[in-house]
Amino acid sequence: MFKRILIANRGEIACRVIKTARRMGIETVAVYSEADRDALHVEMANEAVLIGPPAAAESYLVMDKIIEACRKTGAEAVHPGYGFLSEREAFPRALADAGIVFIGPNPGAIAAMGDKIESKKAAALAKVSTVPGFLGVIEDAQHAVKIADEIGYPVMIKASAGGGGKGMRIARSKAEVAEGFDLARAEAKASFGDDRVFIEKFIVDPRHIEIQVLGDKHGNVIYLGERECSIQRRNQKVIEEAPSPLLDETTRRLMGEQAVALAKAVNYDSAGTVEFVAGQDKSFYFLEMNTRLQVEHPVTELVTGIDLVEQMIRVAAGEELAIKQEDVQLSGWAVESRVYAEDPFRNFLPSIGRLVKYRPAKESCQDGVTVRNDTGVQEGGEISMFYDPMIAKLITHAPSRAAAIEAQTHALDAFYVDGIRHNIPFLSALMTHPRWREGNLSTGFIAEEFPKGFSARVPEGEIARRIAAVGAAIDRVLGERKRQISGQMIGRAVIRERRRCVWLERTEIPLDVIREGEGFVVRFANPDGSLGQPHLLQSPWVPGDPVWEGTIDGRPIAVQVRPIPNGVRLAHHGYEVAVNVFTQREASAARWMKEVNKADTGKKVLCPMPGLIVSIAVEEGQEVKAGETLAIVEAMKMQNVLRAENDGVVKKIHAAAGATLPVDALIIEFA
Repeated sequence: MFKRILIANRGEIACRVIKTARRMGIETVAVYSEADRDALHVEMANEAVLIGPPAAAESYLVMDKIIEACRKTGAEAVHPGYGFLSEREAFPRALADAGIVFIGPNPGAIAAMGDKIESKKAAALAKVSTVPGFLGVIEDAQHAVKIADEIGYPVMIKASAGGGGKGMRIARSKAEVAEGFDLARAEAKASFGDDRVFIEKFIVDPRHIEIQVLGDKHGNVIYLGERECSIQRRNQKVIEEAPSPLLDETTRRLMGEQAVALAKAVNYDSAGTVEFVAGQDKSFYFLEMNTRLQVEHPVTELVTGIDLVEQMIRVAAGEELAIKQEDVQLSGWAVESRVYAEDPFRNFLPSIGRLVKYRPAKESCQDGVTVRNDTGVQEGGEISMFYDPMIAKLITHAPSRAAAIEAQTHALDAFYVDGIRHNIPFLSALMTHPRWREGNLSTGFIAEEFPKGFSARVPEGEIARRIAAVGAAIDRVLGERKRQISGQMIGRAVIRERRRCVWLERTEIPLDVIREGEGFVVRFANPDGSLGQPHLLQSPWVPGDPVWEGTIDGRPIAVQVRPIPNGVRLAHHGYEVAVNVFTQREASAARWMKEVNKADTGKKVLCPMPGLIVSIAVEEGQEVKAGETLAIVEAMKMQNVLRAENDGVVKKIHAAAGATLPVDALIIEFA
C-alpha cells in the first residue's frame, strides 16, 4: 500500500480524499494555487505545495507542476478527484513516465470512455442502445444548424471533454443552435482546454440515472446500484439520490449488467459511472461514461456501505476487489444536496466573497439517520471567482426515502451561511415540493416547476404560523435578556403583556405567548378574538445563536436567525422573511407606516455578479427587442448571457469587453 499520495485537486473533493487516506494510514500532499493559500484542503494535508497563479490553466491544469510536486514530496501516487486533470488521458501517461501511480482508470479506458464522442462510438460497437446524434467533427455554427435540422429538435449541444454541466446547451430552434454552439465551445475551451462539441437528440421528459461501476486490474467489474440525478438546473445536477424511485429490481439489474459489460469492453479498472437517459416507461439509453469519481458518490457510499475512494486507492495499488456482485446490497435511502455560492433570487448568479459565518448542520448518526457534510471551506474562508462555486454537499441517509428527505429538510434549515449568497433557500423549497416528494421526476423538473425562476415567497398556513411562533419566542428571550442587563424592577413581580402581533413582512398574525418552564406556550388568535389550542415551543436558543433549533409540540424544527433593525429575519423551509413582534399598541401605530419603495433600476443593466465582460453585443443608439443578447459575463467558468427584458434604445454603454466588474456595476443604460 502507498505511504504517501498527492491529491491533484482542491476544495471539497480534496478534503474528501484526505479523510479516507487518513483512515487508511496514508499521508497526503495537497497542491494549491495562490488563491487557495488559506484553503481547508491545504490545512488538512500533511504537506502542501504551491503550484501557481489562481487561474486553473496556470496551476491545477498544469501536469508538469503536479509531477514536480510529487517528486518534491515523495508522493507515490496521485488521486485526481473530479474535474481538472481527472479525465485527461495524457495525465496518467505522464505520471507513469515519471514512475508515479495514477489512482484512476488506465489511459486506454479514459481514451475509450472519457471522451464523450469516442464513448458513444464504443457503446455502439458493444451494441449498447444510444441516443440518436452526430459524433463527427462539427465545423462551425452553420454546420451545427444543419445537423440539428436532420436530427430534429430539441437537440443537446455538449462538450466532448465536458462534465459538471459545463459546455452544455439545449437548443429548440436554429437560432438557439447557432448561439448555443459558440457558447458551448467557449465554455468547453475555458473549462477543459478542448473546444470540441457534439450534438444529439434531447429526449423529452427524460430522467437522468447513472450506474456506479467498480473494477480492478484483474478483470473484475461490479456495479453498485444506481443514482437518480434528474433534478438539474442548466444541466447541472442539484439534488441526487440513491436508489432511484423509478427503477424496479429488474430494470436495475439490466442497467447494471449493461454498464458492467461496457466497462469490461474497455478493461476498466477503477471507480467510474455509466450514465443513462431513461424514459418514464423505464426504457434507457447510454449517455456517456465518466471515468472518474462522481461528485454525487456519497449517496452510493451510504446505501452500500462501501468507501469508493478507498476502493480506488486499493485498486491502484494492485489489490483485487474483495467485493463480489452478490455482496452488494442496497440499504435504505440517501439524498444529497449541492450547496452552491449562488443567488437563487437573482437567477442563480454566482456569489463570491468571504464566509463571515459558516455553520453547517452537525454531522451525526443516530436512530438510523445519518447526516454527512462533505465540504472544502471553513468559516473565514473565501469563495473565489476562479473556481466552481460549490460550498458543500449535504447528504442524509435513512431507512426510507421519506425519512431521508425529512432529515435533509431539517439539515438544510440548520445549515447557516453568511457573507455570500447561497442556494440553501432553493434547496429547502425543493425538499418540501410535493412533486419531488412523490418521486415524479424529470430533468425538466426545475424549469417546469419554477418557470419564472425562484423568487422570495410569503409564507402561508402552517409554515407562517410556525415562523410566527418562533419569532414570538425569540422576542420573549430577547426581552428577558434586556431586563436582566438593565436590572429593572428587581424584586418586584411584573405582569407583561402576553398578546403580540407578529408581522411576517406585512402579513399580521396575532397570538398570545407566555413562558412555561424552559419553553414557551403560544396560542394563535381566532378571527373572533378567541385563542386557539396551545403549542409548546422548547429550545436552548440564546441571543447570538445563528439557528433556533428545538421542537414545536415535540416535532423537531430548525429556523435560521439573522438580526435586523427592530426584529429578526427568519429562514425556514425555503422561506426567508423579516419578522417584527409588536405589542397591540405598537401594531396599531405600525399599520400607519408606509412601505418603502425600492429604487427603479428598470432602465439599467447591472452586472449580476463579480465577473469578466466577455463581450458587449449592442451599440449606443441601437434599438433592441426583448430577449436580445446585450452582453456576456463570465464568472466561475460559466458564461452568462444578459438579455433585454423589454424593448428599448441603448442610451449609454458604461463597460467594455475585457473589464472585470463588481456586482451591480452599471453596464448598459437605456433611454
